[in-house]
Amino acid sequence: MIGSPSQSRIRISQPVLGAEVESLVLSVLRGGHLAQGTMVARFEELCAEMAQTRHAVAVCNGTVALEAALALCDIGPGDEVITSPFTFAATLNAILSRGATARFADIGADFCVAPESVAALVGPRTTVLMPVHLYGLMADMTAISEIATRNKLAIVEDAAQAHGAMQGSRHAGSFGVGVFSFYATKNVTSGEGGCVTTDDEVLADQLRVLRNQGMRSRYEYLAIGHNWRMTDIAAAVAIPQMRRLDHINARRCANASALTKLLASDPRITVPRVPLERAHVWHQYTVLLPEGVDRTAVVAAMSDAGVDTGVYYPRLVWDHEAYRDHPGLIRDDTPFAAAVSRRCLSLPVHPGLDESDLERVAAALVAALS
Repeated sequence: MIGSPSQSRIRISQPVLGAEVESLVLSVLRGGHLAQGTMVARFEELCAEMAQTRHAVAVCNGTVALEAALALCDIGPGDEVITSPFTFAATLNAILSRGATARFADIGADFCVAPESVAALVGPRTTVLMPVHLYGLMADMTAISEIATRNKLAIVEDAAQAHGAMQGSRHAGSFGVGVFSFYATKNVTSGEGGCVTTDDEVLADQLRVLRNQGMRSRYEYLAIGHNWRMTDIAAAVAIPQMRRLDHINARRCANASALTKLLASDPRITVPRVPLERAHVWHQYTVLLPEGVDRTAVVAAMSDAGVDTGVYYPRLVWDHEAYRDHPGLIRDDTPFAAAVSRRCLSLPVHPGLDESDLERVAAALVAALS
Protein backbone atom coordinates (compact mmCIF):
# COMPACT_ATOMS: atom_id res chain seq x y z
CA MET A 1 0.00 0.00 0.00
CA ILE A 2 1.48 3.38 -1.06
CA GLY A 3 -0.01 5.31 1.82
CA SER A 4 -1.45 4.09 5.10
CA PRO A 5 -2.92 5.68 8.24
CA SER A 6 0.34 4.95 10.11
CA GLN A 7 2.37 7.05 7.68
CA SER A 8 2.57 10.81 8.06
CA ARG A 9 1.30 13.01 5.26
CA ILE A 10 3.97 14.33 2.91
CA ARG A 11 3.43 18.06 2.46
CA ILE A 12 4.38 20.06 -0.60
CA SER A 13 6.11 22.58 1.68
CA GLN A 14 7.35 22.21 5.24
CA PRO A 15 9.41 25.03 6.75
CA VAL A 16 11.91 23.89 9.37
CA LEU A 17 12.69 26.77 11.72
CA GLY A 18 14.19 25.30 14.89
CA ALA A 19 15.49 26.55 18.22
CA GLU A 20 17.80 29.19 16.77
CA VAL A 21 14.87 30.99 15.13
CA GLU A 22 12.87 30.81 18.35
CA SER A 23 15.77 32.23 20.35
CA LEU A 24 16.37 35.11 17.94
CA VAL A 25 12.67 36.03 17.78
CA LEU A 26 12.47 35.99 21.59
CA SER A 27 15.48 38.31 21.76
CA VAL A 28 13.60 40.80 19.57
CA LEU A 29 10.46 40.54 21.68
CA ARG A 30 12.39 40.98 24.89
CA GLY A 31 14.48 43.81 23.47
CA GLY A 32 11.39 45.83 22.65
CA HIS A 33 12.49 47.12 19.21
CA LEU A 34 9.98 45.45 16.87
CA ALA A 35 10.06 47.70 13.82
CA GLN A 36 12.86 47.97 11.30
CA GLY A 37 16.14 47.94 13.20
CA THR A 38 19.34 46.01 13.73
CA MET A 39 17.84 42.63 12.79
CA VAL A 40 16.72 43.99 9.43
CA ALA A 41 20.21 45.38 8.86
CA ARG A 42 21.72 41.93 9.60
CA PHE A 43 19.20 40.32 7.26
CA GLU A 44 20.12 42.77 4.50
CA GLU A 45 23.80 41.89 4.86
CA LEU A 46 22.96 38.22 4.37
CA CYS A 47 20.80 38.99 1.33
CA ALA A 48 23.60 41.00 -0.28
CA GLU A 49 25.95 38.09 0.39
CA MET A 50 23.44 35.67 -1.18
CA ALA A 51 23.14 37.74 -4.36
CA GLN A 52 26.77 38.91 -4.31
CA THR A 53 25.66 42.53 -4.71
CA ARG A 54 26.80 45.68 -2.94
CA HIS A 55 23.36 46.43 -1.58
CA ALA A 56 20.21 44.64 -0.41
CA VAL A 57 17.20 46.60 0.83
CA ALA A 58 14.59 44.71 2.84
CA VAL A 59 10.88 45.39 2.40
CA CYS A 60 7.69 43.92 3.83
CA ASN A 61 6.97 41.33 1.10
CA GLY A 62 7.96 40.10 -2.33
CA THR A 63 5.18 41.87 -4.21
CA VAL A 64 6.26 45.21 -2.75
CA ALA A 65 9.82 44.35 -3.78
CA LEU A 66 8.66 43.92 -7.40
CA GLU A 67 6.74 47.19 -7.32
CA ALA A 68 9.71 48.97 -5.75
CA ALA A 69 12.11 47.62 -8.37
CA LEU A 70 9.92 48.92 -11.19
CA ALA A 71 9.57 52.26 -9.39
CA LEU A 72 13.36 52.53 -9.23
CA CYS A 73 13.42 51.96 -13.01
CA ASP A 74 10.91 54.83 -13.34
CA ILE A 75 8.40 52.61 -15.13
CA GLY A 76 4.99 54.10 -15.90
CA PRO A 77 2.27 54.57 -18.54
CA GLY A 78 3.58 54.16 -22.06
CA ASP A 79 6.34 51.74 -21.04
CA GLU A 80 6.31 48.05 -21.91
CA VAL A 81 7.76 45.35 -19.66
CA ILE A 82 8.54 41.93 -21.16
CA THR A 83 8.03 39.05 -18.76
CA SER A 84 6.82 35.45 -18.54
CA PRO A 85 3.19 34.34 -18.90
CA PHE A 86 4.00 31.34 -16.69
CA THR A 87 4.34 32.93 -13.28
CA PHE A 88 2.54 33.99 -10.12
CA ALA A 89 0.14 36.93 -10.35
CA ALA A 90 2.44 39.22 -8.35
CA THR A 91 4.71 39.55 -11.40
CA LEU A 92 1.88 40.93 -13.51
CA ASN A 93 0.29 42.90 -10.68
CA ALA A 94 3.51 44.84 -10.13
CA ILE A 95 3.66 45.85 -13.80
CA LEU A 96 0.02 46.90 -13.92
CA SER A 97 0.28 48.80 -10.63
CA ARG A 98 2.84 51.07 -12.29
CA GLY A 99 0.50 51.75 -15.22
CA ALA A 100 2.85 50.01 -17.64
CA THR A 101 1.96 47.45 -20.30
CA ALA A 102 2.92 43.79 -19.92
CA ARG A 103 4.21 41.76 -22.86
CA PHE A 104 4.72 38.00 -22.63
CA ALA A 105 7.60 35.96 -24.03
CA ASP A 106 7.19 32.23 -24.44
CA ILE A 107 9.11 29.89 -22.18
CA GLY A 108 11.52 27.08 -22.94
CA ALA A 109 12.00 23.58 -21.58
CA ASP A 110 13.62 25.14 -18.48
CA PHE A 111 10.22 26.79 -17.67
CA CYS A 112 11.84 30.25 -17.94
CA VAL A 113 11.47 32.87 -20.67
CA ALA A 114 13.20 31.88 -23.90
CA PRO A 115 15.74 34.57 -24.93
CA GLU A 116 14.77 34.35 -28.60
CA SER A 117 11.14 35.01 -27.68
CA VAL A 118 12.18 37.97 -25.52
CA ALA A 119 14.27 39.44 -28.35
CA ALA A 120 11.36 39.17 -30.80
CA LEU A 121 9.13 41.33 -28.56
CA VAL A 122 11.54 44.22 -28.04
CA GLY A 123 10.14 47.40 -29.55
CA PRO A 124 10.30 51.18 -29.19
CA ARG A 125 8.20 51.17 -26.00
CA THR A 126 10.14 48.38 -24.27
CA THR A 127 11.84 49.66 -21.13
CA VAL A 128 12.40 46.68 -18.83
CA LEU A 129 13.03 42.97 -19.23
CA MET A 130 11.59 41.07 -16.25
CA PRO A 131 12.64 37.42 -16.47
CA VAL A 132 11.15 35.07 -13.86
CA HIS A 133 13.56 32.59 -12.27
CA LEU A 134 11.02 29.82 -11.85
CA TYR A 135 11.05 26.87 -9.44
CA GLY A 136 14.57 27.76 -8.27
CA LEU A 137 16.23 27.91 -11.70
CA MET A 138 17.53 31.13 -13.22
CA ALA A 139 16.50 32.16 -16.70
CA ASP A 140 19.36 32.31 -19.22
CA MET A 141 20.64 35.64 -17.94
CA THR A 142 23.74 35.63 -20.15
CA ALA A 143 21.56 35.78 -23.26
CA ILE A 144 18.96 38.07 -21.68
CA SER A 145 21.67 40.49 -20.51
CA GLU A 146 23.00 40.66 -24.07
CA ILE A 147 19.52 41.59 -25.31
CA ALA A 148 19.22 44.26 -22.61
CA THR A 149 22.64 45.74 -23.37
CA ARG A 150 22.04 45.75 -27.11
CA ASN A 151 18.73 47.59 -26.70
CA LYS A 152 19.68 49.76 -23.67
CA LEU A 153 17.02 48.17 -21.45
CA ALA A 154 16.87 47.74 -17.68
CA ILE A 155 16.63 44.29 -16.10
CA VAL A 156 14.45 43.43 -13.11
CA GLU A 157 14.99 39.83 -12.02
CA ASP A 158 11.94 38.21 -10.44
CA ALA A 159 14.03 35.92 -8.27
CA ALA A 160 11.25 35.26 -5.75
CA GLN A 161 11.89 31.50 -5.96
CA ALA A 162 15.63 31.50 -6.61
CA HIS A 163 17.51 32.11 -3.34
CA GLY A 164 21.12 31.19 -4.06
CA ALA A 165 20.61 30.09 -7.67
CA MET A 166 23.49 30.71 -10.06
CA GLN A 167 24.49 30.87 -13.71
CA GLY A 168 28.19 30.33 -14.09
CA SER A 169 29.82 32.43 -11.36
CA ARG A 170 26.95 34.96 -11.21
CA HIS A 171 24.19 34.80 -8.61
CA ALA A 172 20.47 35.41 -9.01
CA GLY A 173 19.76 39.05 -8.26
CA SER A 174 23.11 40.33 -9.57
CA PHE A 175 22.32 40.87 -13.26
CA GLY A 176 20.09 43.91 -12.77
CA VAL A 177 17.76 44.88 -9.97
CA GLY A 178 17.00 41.62 -8.14
CA VAL A 179 13.77 40.84 -6.30
CA PHE A 180 13.38 38.11 -3.68
CA SER A 181 10.39 36.90 -1.66
CA PHE A 182 10.54 35.34 1.79
CA TYR A 183 6.96 34.12 1.89
CA ALA A 184 6.09 31.06 4.01
CA THR A 185 6.74 28.49 1.26
CA LYS A 186 10.09 29.79 0.01
CA ASN A 187 13.48 28.11 0.54
CA VAL A 188 14.01 30.75 3.23
CA THR A 189 10.96 32.23 4.92
CA SER A 190 10.27 35.16 7.18
CA GLY A 191 6.51 34.54 7.01
CA GLU A 192 6.18 37.63 4.85
CA GLY A 193 9.14 39.58 3.58
CA GLY A 194 11.10 40.67 0.56
CA CYS A 195 14.28 42.36 -0.54
CA VAL A 196 15.71 44.21 -3.53
CA THR A 197 19.35 43.67 -4.52
CA THR A 198 21.50 46.00 -6.59
CA ASP A 199 25.05 47.20 -7.13
CA ASP A 200 23.79 50.73 -7.73
CA GLU A 201 24.28 52.89 -4.63
CA VAL A 202 21.92 55.60 -5.89
CA LEU A 203 19.06 53.12 -6.46
CA ALA A 204 19.62 51.53 -3.05
CA ASP A 205 19.51 54.94 -1.36
CA GLN A 206 16.34 55.87 -3.25
CA LEU A 207 14.63 52.68 -2.08
CA ARG A 208 15.65 53.19 1.54
CA VAL A 209 13.96 56.60 1.38
CA LEU A 210 10.85 55.36 -0.44
CA ARG A 211 10.25 52.45 1.96
CA ASN A 212 10.35 54.80 4.97
CA GLN A 213 7.56 57.23 4.02
CA GLY A 214 10.01 59.27 1.97
CA MET A 215 12.27 59.98 4.97
CA ARG A 216 16.02 59.60 5.21
CA SER A 217 15.93 60.87 8.79
CA ARG A 218 12.96 61.43 11.06
CA TYR A 219 10.51 64.00 9.65
CA GLU A 220 12.84 64.92 6.81
CA TYR A 221 10.64 64.13 3.80
CA LEU A 222 12.58 63.88 0.56
CA ALA A 223 9.96 62.13 -1.55
CA ILE A 224 6.38 60.90 -1.56
CA GLY A 225 7.06 57.54 0.01
CA HIS A 226 5.48 54.39 1.32
CA ASN A 227 5.49 52.18 4.38
CA TRP A 228 7.40 49.27 2.88
CA ARG A 229 9.40 48.49 6.02
CA MET A 230 10.20 44.99 7.25
CA THR A 231 9.88 44.18 10.96
CA ASP A 232 12.73 42.96 13.11
CA ILE A 233 10.58 39.96 14.04
CA ALA A 234 10.33 38.88 10.40
CA ALA A 235 14.06 39.41 9.91
CA ALA A 236 14.81 37.33 13.00
CA VAL A 237 12.80 34.42 11.57
CA ALA A 238 14.82 34.53 8.35
CA ILE A 239 18.37 35.17 9.61
CA PRO A 240 19.20 31.66 10.91
CA GLN A 241 17.81 30.14 7.71
CA MET A 242 19.89 32.51 5.57
CA ARG A 243 22.97 31.34 7.43
CA ARG A 244 22.01 27.75 6.54
CA LEU A 245 20.99 28.51 2.95
CA ASP A 246 23.77 26.43 1.38
CA HIS A 247 22.73 23.42 3.48
CA ILE A 248 19.03 23.94 2.73
CA ASN A 249 19.67 24.14 -1.00
CA ALA A 250 22.02 21.14 -0.92
CA ARG A 251 19.30 19.03 0.70
CA ARG A 252 16.79 20.15 -1.91
CA CYS A 253 19.27 19.35 -4.67
CA ALA A 254 19.87 15.86 -3.27
CA ASN A 255 16.13 15.23 -3.02
CA ALA A 256 15.58 16.44 -6.58
CA SER A 257 18.33 14.11 -7.82
CA ALA A 258 16.72 11.19 -5.99
CA LEU A 259 13.31 11.94 -7.49
CA THR A 260 14.78 12.11 -10.98
CA LYS A 261 16.43 8.70 -10.53
CA LEU A 262 13.14 7.25 -9.32
CA LEU A 263 11.04 8.73 -12.14
CA ALA A 264 13.31 9.04 -15.17
CA SER A 265 12.66 5.51 -16.43
CA ASP A 266 8.91 6.12 -16.77
CA PRO A 267 8.34 7.42 -20.32
CA ARG A 268 5.04 9.03 -19.33
CA ILE A 269 6.75 11.51 -17.03
CA THR A 270 8.98 14.36 -18.21
CA VAL A 271 11.38 15.10 -15.36
CA PRO A 272 13.06 18.52 -15.00
CA ARG A 273 16.54 18.97 -16.41
CA VAL A 274 19.14 21.56 -15.38
CA PRO A 275 20.85 23.41 -18.26
CA LEU A 276 24.64 23.51 -18.29
CA GLU A 277 26.25 26.25 -16.21
CA ARG A 278 23.10 26.88 -14.16
CA ALA A 279 22.73 25.84 -10.50
CA HIS A 280 19.14 24.95 -9.52
CA VAL A 281 18.00 25.46 -5.91
CA TRP A 282 14.77 23.44 -6.31
CA HIS A 283 12.11 25.64 -4.78
CA GLN A 284 9.82 23.24 -6.64
CA TYR A 285 10.42 19.92 -8.39
CA THR A 286 8.08 20.09 -11.37
CA VAL A 287 7.32 17.31 -13.83
CA LEU A 288 5.22 17.35 -16.98
CA LEU A 289 2.43 14.81 -17.24
CA PRO A 290 1.43 13.36 -20.62
CA GLU A 291 -0.74 15.66 -22.72
CA GLY A 292 -4.41 14.86 -22.12
CA VAL A 293 -3.98 13.20 -18.73
CA ASP A 294 -6.57 14.22 -16.14
CA ARG A 295 -4.30 16.14 -13.80
CA THR A 296 -7.07 16.69 -11.27
CA ALA A 297 -7.49 12.93 -10.95
CA VAL A 298 -3.73 12.47 -10.54
CA VAL A 299 -3.65 15.09 -7.78
CA ALA A 300 -6.60 13.42 -6.02
CA ALA A 301 -5.07 9.94 -6.25
CA MET A 302 -1.77 11.16 -4.83
CA SER A 303 -3.59 12.97 -2.04
CA ASP A 304 -5.42 9.73 -1.20
CA ALA A 305 -1.98 8.11 -0.96
CA GLY A 306 -0.91 10.76 1.55
CA VAL A 307 1.20 12.88 -0.81
CA ASP A 308 0.43 16.55 -1.40
CA THR A 309 1.28 18.15 -4.73
CA GLY A 310 1.04 21.60 -6.29
CA VAL A 311 0.03 22.98 -9.68
CA TYR A 312 2.19 26.04 -10.33
CA TYR A 313 0.52 27.32 -12.48
CA PRO A 314 -2.76 25.96 -13.89
CA ARG A 315 -3.24 28.85 -16.35
CA LEU A 316 -1.15 31.50 -18.00
CA VAL A 317 -0.99 34.50 -15.69
CA TRP A 318 -3.21 36.71 -17.87
CA ASP A 319 -5.85 34.00 -18.38
CA HIS A 320 -7.95 34.93 -15.35
CA GLU A 321 -11.07 37.06 -15.14
CA ALA A 322 -9.25 39.96 -13.49
CA TYR A 323 -6.90 40.34 -16.46
CA ARG A 324 -8.66 39.09 -19.58
CA ASP A 325 -10.06 42.49 -20.55
CA HIS A 326 -7.37 44.61 -18.94
CA PRO A 327 -5.95 47.24 -21.31
CA GLY A 328 -2.52 47.02 -19.68
CA LEU A 329 -1.48 43.74 -21.21
CA ILE A 330 -0.95 42.26 -24.63
CA ARG A 331 -1.75 38.57 -25.00
CA ASP A 332 1.27 37.46 -26.98
CA ASP A 333 1.28 33.99 -28.49
CA THR A 334 3.05 31.62 -26.09
CA PRO A 335 2.10 28.08 -27.15
CA PHE A 336 4.74 26.21 -25.16
CA ALA A 337 3.82 28.03 -21.94
CA ALA A 338 0.16 27.20 -22.55
CA ALA A 339 1.01 23.51 -22.99
CA VAL A 340 3.13 23.47 -19.83
CA SER A 341 0.32 25.05 -17.78
CA ARG A 342 -1.90 22.09 -18.75
CA ARG A 343 0.69 19.44 -17.86
CA CYS A 344 2.78 20.71 -14.93
CA LEU A 345 2.73 19.11 -11.49
CA SER A 346 5.06 19.94 -8.60
CA LEU A 347 6.13 17.23 -6.15
CA PRO A 348 7.49 17.57 -2.60
CA VAL A 349 11.24 18.24 -2.58
CA HIS A 350 11.76 20.13 0.70
CA PRO A 351 14.61 19.31 3.14
CA GLY A 352 12.29 17.55 5.59
CA LEU A 353 11.98 14.50 3.34
CA ASP A 354 13.97 11.31 3.76
CA GLU A 355 14.64 8.47 1.32
CA SER A 356 11.44 6.60 2.16
CA ASP A 357 9.39 9.77 1.69
CA LEU A 358 10.85 10.32 -1.76
CA GLU A 359 10.13 6.70 -2.69
CA ARG A 360 6.51 7.20 -1.57
CA VAL A 361 6.23 10.37 -3.68
CA ALA A 362 7.52 8.64 -6.80
CA ALA A 363 5.42 5.52 -6.25
CA ALA A 364 2.29 7.58 -5.70
CA LEU A 365 2.79 9.45 -8.99
CA VAL A 366 3.46 6.28 -10.98
CA ALA A 367 0.40 4.60 -9.46
CA ALA A 368 -1.78 7.66 -10.13
CA LEU A 369 -0.87 7.48 -13.83
CA SER A 370 -1.55 3.74 -14.10
